[in-house]
Formats: sequence, structure tokens, C-alpha cells
Amino acid sequence: MNVAVGLGCDRGTPLVTLQDALRAALAQAGALAPDVVAAASITLKADEAGLLALAAEQGWAMAFYAPAQLAEVPVPNPSETVRQYTGTPSVSEAAALLAGARALGHEQALPMTALLVEKFKYRGADGRHATVSIARCDSFLFLNPEWSTP
Repeated sequence: MNVAVGLGCDRGTPLVTLQDALRAALAQAGALAPDVVAAASITLKADEAGLLALAAEQGWAMAFYAPAQLAEVPVPNPSETVRQYTGTPSVSEAAALLAGARALGHEQALPMTALLVEKFKYRGADGRHATVSIARCDSFLFLNPEWSTP
């Protein structure tokens, strides 16, 4: 199984909290770390130390999307609070759907039905929050006629 991971977090979230959130979300999806073929977040997190450390540890080339780009993606769990702070109603879900599409050679985001794990919220022992969403991005092209050609 190939999956794309979308990540969001509080400013200053430590690596251990992000690792724990990722492990829990992958377990919920029935996926393993080697199944991750794409990972993404919002441009506001492009300098987030814990997020960058997680990406380096996993060997991911993180993609970072602008708030306006994320805001265009239909998601099952939009949040006005997230929109207030970031300019988009979704970070992790939208980022997972965009990253999954890009992994398949598409610019248009995958549909919401690709999400194996919707907005998984995790609060670490340090009190910091992380959000992980996971989208399936392997056989999806063959299951949905609208995605049959790149």
C-alpha cells in the first residue's frame, strides 16, 4: 500500500510528539512507515524544527503548500479555527490529498474518499498538538474512472 501523509502541528512541537502522532495514525490506517511515498504540510511550517526532523528521519522530501492552495481542497473536517490561524480550513487533510495526487503525477487533489485517516488529532505529553491525515495513493487510479489517466 502507498500512502501520503499530511501533517500539522503547534509551533514548537517536539520530534517525539510528531513521531508518536505518526505512529498512531499509521496504525489506525493499517499502514507502516515504509508505505509513505509522500508527505506534506503548509508553507507556514516550512521552518518547523520538529517537522523537518521527522521528515529527515523518515527520508521524506516534504512538500509545503500555500494556504490558498490547501483551501481549494474539499475535506471532510474543515475548521474555522484552523482557517483563522492559517488562512485555510484544513492543513493535514488537504496536504495529504495534494501530496497523494502529486505522487501519482496529478496536480488536482485526490478526492476525500482517498483518506484512510481523516484529521487524527494527537496531544503529546508535552502539551503540544499534532494532526496527521493519511491518504491512499496507489491503486486509486484504477478504482476511480476520473483518475484513469494522468
